[in-house]
Amino acid sequence: MEPDIIARLRNDLVSAAALLTRLPLPDHAPRGAASAWAWPLVGAALGLGAAALGTLLLACGMAPGPAAAFALAALALATGALHEDGLADTADGLLGGRTVERRLEIMKDSRIGSFGAIALILVSLAAWSALAQALATGQHWTALPAAAALSRAAMPALMAALPPARPGGLSAQSGRPGPATAGLAAALALFLALLLCGGAAIPAALATALIAALLGRAALRLIHGQTGDILGAAKALSFAAALSLCV
Repeated sequence: MEPDIIARLRNDLVSAAALLTRLPLPDHAPRGAASAWAWPLVGAALGLGAAALGTLLLACGMAPGPAAAFALAALALATGALHEDGLADTADGLLGGRTVERRLEIMKDSRIGSFGAIALILVSLAAWSALAQALATGQHWTALPAAAALSRAAMPALMAALPPARPGGLSAQSGRPGPATAGLAAALALFLALLLCGGAAIPAALATALIAALLGRAALRLIHGQTGDILGAAKALSFAAALSLCV
């Protein structure tokens, strides 16, 4: 029985990493949203990798500001900029369309508009300034993985709470995690954040929950559900907020 459990856990971890990153991974059976409990673990691992890169750049004499920019760029490369793309599309669609159909059409368009550009700039600046401070004070080893874990717990929560707004979208194809799966993801993320950041994890977790709740309410009202773009926006917004509060 134990080998079967270990094999399933390993497959879920690889499946989660394959869904959330563009990293080369071993063959596995895709689990979609059923692996969502492991998404915070993937986020924490990515955060540790970015922290290692930041440490290396500081050791080479780079200032915290540029080092933070390179670390965030590495995270975007590792994930294929999925979350940044989702943030831009969400801002353009929810703020630029007047009907449900038009909002979904805008969100599907690969071109970026004014709302999307502004959202990307402001959220990226927030994350960069927080990470630069963390690098300057040596807190990046704790703040980065904690924020990355917490922000990836927001996605399964939204998937479990809201129906897919677009039947053929990536979110719909991945399936919907059950409440137990989404709850386990949240519990794992909070545990990791508390372990890494202590009491600072509480306001970071509350900010993540608030962002997910507000964005989910807006998505339900404006497009009648969630999409992959909504999930990406939730991750990007909550990552910047959690990183700022964990420093």
